[in-house]
Formats: sequence, C-alpha cells, structure tokens
Amino acid sequence: MECVFGLVGNGFAIVVADTSAVHSILVHKNNEDKIMKLDSHKLVAASGEPGDRVQFTEYIQKNVALYQFRNGIPLTTAAAANFTRGELATALRKNPYFVNILMAGYDKETGPSLYYIDYIATLHKVDKGAFGYGSYFSLSTMDRHFRSDMTLEEAIELVDMCILEIKSRLVVAPPNFVIKIVDESGAREYAWRQSVKNVTTSTV
Repeated sequence: MECVFGLVGNGFAIVVADTSAVHSILVHKNNEDKIMKLDSHKLVAASGEPGDRVQFTEYIQKNVALYQFRNGIPLTTAAAANFTRGELATALRKNPYFVNILMAGYDKETGPSLYYIDYIATLHKVDKGAFGYGSYFSLSTMDRHFRSDMTLEEAIELVDMCILEIKSRLVVAPPNFVIKIVDESGAREYAWRQSVKNVTTSTV
C-alpha cells in the first residue's frame, strides 16, 4: 500500500512518501525513509520492491556522484532523470527493477522540476505526480487544489490534505509520511507526519 507523491510550486519542489516497510500482511517498521538525497539539489522518492528500491536508488546516487567527481560539475535534474530512465530501460530486458520514481530537483538556470519515471522506463516532466494506491486520492486532491504559483505554506497545506485523504479513504493506509523539499537553498527534510511509533518486537 505504498504512497509516493510530489508537486512543483513557486521556486521549490516537494516529494512525500509513506514510511512503512511491509511484506505481505506484516508491517516490519514504520520509519523507513523512501526519499533519497541524490546530491545537494536533487531528491528521489521511490516505491516498489524493497530490494530493488534500495539497490537501484543507491546505484543512481553513486553514479550521479561519480559524474560530478569526474567532470567537476553536477548533472542537471533533466540529465539525471534521463540517465535514470536509461538505466531502467537497459535493465528491462535483462534483470528488470520493479521500482517507480519521482525525481525532484532545482537548477539555477531552469528552477525546480519534477520527473515521473516508472518501472518500464517511462519518463515525463510533470507539475504533480504520484505512485501507489495513494495516487488515486492524492492525484484527485491535487487536481482540485494545485496551482503552479503556490507558496511553500500553501503546498504543505495541500500535502497535508492529500495525506488526510489517503488515511481516510484507503482501506489499509500507511500511518506515517516523510516530507522533503528542494529549492535554491538545497534538498532537505521538511517534516514527518506520524500517527504511530515505530513497530517494535514485544515479548509475552
């Protein structure tokens, strides 16, 4: 029941992900951070099989860092998104990764951007996007209330509306979410929305 969504506002981009690590009917933990910082001005929010998600996003992170180390300049968000799409497409016919990605970034020349990349290597630049069962509710909420000139405060209010809608309407809704933003000041964690504490093993 993964939920990942994001949007682009006036000078920033926001990505949000649930923090549940689940297998079948079991919840292993409720504080899994599914949003990785690629570099100082890029974020990747991923959903999919846990092994594929972690392995692939770390692979992309290290290759983005390698490019900057070799060339002395970072990849733009568009270039990083196209590289990611290319790696998914290459793996698709060999050993495919079941991972869906929202990549958010900020570039001095073009400002904030958000890219939608799914597990079959589809790439789109979007103003708002979502993956998982929560997308049914977050996308409809964003369609109703999203504006491209939203301030950060308005965008956070919309994010909270999406989270509330997911928790209210999804049969098995994840209780906790992490929110991260990227703007001219860089990529950083903004807040956690927690309903329950982390799952711990109890003994009787």
